[in-house]
Amino acid sequence: MDNLADTLRQFQSGALGQAEMLARVDRLLANTPETVSNLLKTLNDAHRRAPLPAEVYGEVERRIAQAIEARQRQRVGDEETYVQTKPLQPPTQPAGIAGAPPGAPVERMKGVGDTLNGRFVLEECVGFGGMGTVYKALDLRKLEASDRHPYIAIKVLNVQFQGHPKSLIALQREARKAQTLAHPNIVAVYDFDRDGAMVYITMEYLPGKSLSQLLRAPDFRVPPFDDAMKIVSGMGRALAYAHERGFVHCDFKPANVILTESGGVKVIDFGIARVFQKAEEDSDVTVFDPGSLGALTPAYASPEMLENREPDPRDDIYALGCITYELLTGRHPFNRMSALQAREAGLRPQRPPGLGHRQWRALRNALALRREARTPTVNGFLKEIGAREPRRRRQALISTGAVLAAAAAALVVFVALRLLLPRHGGGQVAQAPSPAVVKSPPAPAPGPTLAAVSAVLAGVPCSALVPAVDGHAVRVQGYLARSVGPARLKQKVAALPGVGRVDLALQEIGDDKCALMGVLGPYWVAGRMAHRGGSLRLNGGSGKGGDLTAGDTLMVDVVTPDFQSYVTVDYFVLDGHVVHLLPNASARENLAPPRYTATVGSLGNWVIGPPFGTEMLVLVATPVPLFDTMRPDAEGGPAYLRALDERLARIAKAHGAGAVAVDFLQITTHAGR
Repeated sequence: MDNLADTLRQFQSGALGQAEMLARVDRLLANTPETVSNLLKTLNDAHRRAPLPAEVYGEVERRIAQAIEARQRQRVGDEETYVQTKPLQPPTQPAGIAGAPPGAPVERMKGVGDTLNGRFVLEECVGFGGMGTVYKALDLRKLEASDRHPYIAIKVLNVQFQGHPKSLIALQREARKAQTLAHPNIVAVYDFDRDGAMVYITMEYLPGKSLSQLLRAPDFRVPPFDDAMKIVSGMGRALAYAHERGFVHCDFKPANVILTESGGVKVIDFGIARVFQKAEEDSDVTVFDPGSLGALTPAYASPEMLENREPDPRDDIYALGCITYELLTGRHPFNRMSALQAREAGLRPQRPPGLGHRQWRALRNALALRREARTPTVNGFLKEIGAREPRRRRQALISTGAVLAAAAAALVVFVALRLLLPRHGGGQVAQAPSPAVVKSPPAPAPGPTLAAVSAVLAGVPCSALVPAVDGHAVRVQGYLARSVGPARLKQKVAALPGVGRVDLALQEIGDDKCALMGVLGPYWVAGRMAHRGGSLRLNGGSGKGGDLTAGDTLMVDVVTPDFQSYVTVDYFVLDGHVVHLLPNASARENLAPPRYTATVGSLGNWVIGPPFGTEMLVLVATPVPLFDTMRPDAEGGPAYLRALDERLARIAKAHGAGAVAVDFLQITTHAGR
């Protein structure tokens, strides 16, 4: 059955012409059950495997955007922001863009692989909202400055909004307001800029996933109450902070909450937040009202927002109540109906099972369909539902606990003194009894030391082995020649004094890899012992489990170590040659920041062919270029290893033994079946 990925793949292979491909895309978009993020991910993955022509990428992305809007008009309860716009026309340049007269056709929407203002490389689409597409982008200036975190997020105005006369003002207001909201639970916004007709804002990049992804996951399970309250508390603190500064989010929903990989909670996209307390000194707050774009999400919008009433903090509290209810039950309180529909139908949310009376009252008040009956403040809601304990109460509990602990300690001291000090009575002194003599058990034999195990492993030929010692248990992982075998290795380690158990996690290698291990094995061992990082893995789109067949595209994912490095990726072929995947004549740039992830071979320029068997790919990362001049794309293995050995020894001497990071990736290739 056709899907978007297959359609794009057939177009890239030449099996489909552009017109036929776009017609099939339209049919698929009209019937596909995929979510917005999946559609965009499919497009980005196809573009990453083999870049699409710029005009084709932009046209497919535009049609996805049109399909999204059409669905939103049909399903007002959809998670995506519903934007009330006129029927789409070919976008035109808004007035005020330098060098482009009003009414001129707009330039193509830039996407994955493009660069904004010669600085921001759009690497991955991570979200799609009512007004903008969000990309993960590499900031080349940060990369040049060796910044440890060179990635940012960029929100680019969608194609269908570039011609909106107020779109530029909308995004500028978003950036300006968001810059004033500096809080640990609110995404940091850096700047506002444009590239030709395209306007965008830059903000911090947040590795993680949206709360919407968590709630909509097929395997979602309601978290324990305390875990849910941690998320609710993070969301609430962000909203309370914004409310205190006069801002209402106005489009608060699960898609605008990011759960970071470090366990944090971040609220994003204050894009249509409107000032509900108009400061007298801000003369332009009423010049543009982002609400005039009609951007809101019906499933989480309060009745007052749907009625276009003035924004109020209680509008965000209604949305917060809806999200809290979903976290506690896995479903929307009004079955994803809009608040107006729920009010007209007389719906009332059902009490979540196991929720206490006080907590249910707090949640029910937050979900009130009349603003006057709704909880007035976010902090009040957090306190009542138990997501935030009052500070005074916490201090009182701490003080009480400290007093009790001190009293208990005093009692122990008093009892001890009564037992040890002599007692006086009738002129006689009571002597303390002599303690009984207790014979201590013999001390257990010590386990092996890490140094002792490492010394044994270093003497094993044709290997790269890393030990871990836990008491009397030893675990060894790494690479070992098949001619040595795990049984002999286990026997050697078990013979050490104090070893009680030996566990092995090994990859066996052929004797043809011994020269390779002799040069690079010690660097691999040192890096693993120091937890320096740096890894080489087969890309998910290139074979399975390390097995590849003739004609398969070779793609490997590279993660750089914990320091800025020049990355070299070599393919040691079974016939004794070395193919240099990076750098080479067509890919010379190989300087990467710390912990940088990239895919080598994504353009399809490396294809598996004979000879077939077990071969090795190697990552070498160094603080300076590995060689002063470009080496040929392929060369003899023995000569290259000699040059590599000499060069790495000089780098280690000049920069320290920890300046070289190495990783291996063993693959098995087969003839076509």
